[in-house]
Amino acid sequence: MALHPPALCFSGVSSSNPRCSWSTGRFSVSSVFLPCTAKSSGLFLQPWVSFPRCRLQAKALPTDSGSPEADESSLVVCFGEMLIDFVPTTSGLALAEAPAFKKAPGGAPANVAVGIARLGGSSALIGKVGEDEFGYMLADILKENNVNNEGMRFDPGARTALAFVTLRKDGEREFMFYRNPSADMLLQESELDFNLIRKAKIFHYGSISLITEPCKSAHYAAAKVAKDAGVLLSYDPNLRLPLWPSPESAREGILSIWETADIIKISEEEISFLTNGEDPYDDTVVRKLYHPNLKLLLVTEGPDGCRYYTKEFSGRVKGLKVDPIDTTGAGDAFVAGILSRLAADGSLLQDEDRLRVALRFANACGALTVTERGAIPALPTTEAVLNALLKTVA
Repeated sequence: MALHPPALCFSGVSSSNPRCSWSTGRFSVSSVFLPCTAKSSGLFLQPWVSFPRCRLQAKALPTDSGSPEADESSLVVCFGEMLIDFVPTTSGLALAEAPAFKKAPGGAPANVAVGIARLGGSSALIGKVGEDEFGYMLADILKENNVNNEGMRFDPGARTALAFVTLRKDGEREFMFYRNPSADMLLQESELDFNLIRKAKIFHYGSISLITEPCKSAHYAAAKVAKDAGVLLSYDPNLRLPLWPSPESAREGILSIWETADIIKISEEEISFLTNGEDPYDDTVVRKLYHPNLKLLLVTEGPDGCRYYTKEFSGRVKGLKVDPIDTTGAGDAFVAGILSRLAADGSLLQDEDRLRVALRFANACGALTVTERGAIPALPTTEAVLNALLKTVA
């Protein structure tokens, strides 16, 4: 019997696509299943009609080679989750009090891949989405943004992940995830495109893909192939504690691959977490996280910019001052900014002056992203970044 993926209907967004034949969706948060239907006034629950859980063969996405103008010798391959962020249209309210949400594509590795492509670089994403309406939408977004999607897969037995995001009055976020399991968690080693990984100049990933099997083993295998091929490994832990079984397992999981990375980007909060509460502004604390084979350690400080550490030098680069609306994706935009520069010219790692210029560019990428709602919709172009930097000089 052929199975067709159920669809989630949200605030009047219906599943008219013939690929979907059921009107209910099955999503979970904290192991609670939330089927839903669309009505004009918002999101409503309705009884779930059960069906047998099946193990089905994942399908490859329709492929697109990416931007024809991008230089594939500077390819950045990103590994991990791509999902849907639901961002409230009104800041400063609890999720239950939000009158409406804006649907926005997201997921840290996907944000970085799109961010690089939007800056004119060459990028690819390896991961898995559900064979559902949101999965098809995300595949289209990759194609529209010139991201190589040859390494993406559809899973017909699991849904595309969702994240509802609470925006505080200062633009900072809190997350509620719907994934138990979501398609990204089910990527298998046998589904990896190793040839694509070997073509990369930089292989970028986070820690969410380390939480559960089989994606954890797929992550290890992908990183090993990249390392063996001489590809630079870039790591942004992107701590999301609610997704881990415990803080201890999160700390252990994040640090389990720490010493294989060539480039690491962390936030002040992540430093405190990984060092059990030590001062993230103390350079001696930060240096504890600098392993012998690391080429560059970056610490993001939100609107204040970033700090950088190499074996030879360290310093701070100021950020751009903007009025924040939504900080979702700011760190990913920063990563896209610096990786796009390093992929084009790896010698920046040995030249502090030029590295500082690249980090100023990356800071501007992050700053511009917080001026709009959602991650991928807000990622800037090179022209927008350069214009913003010119305004600070004028």
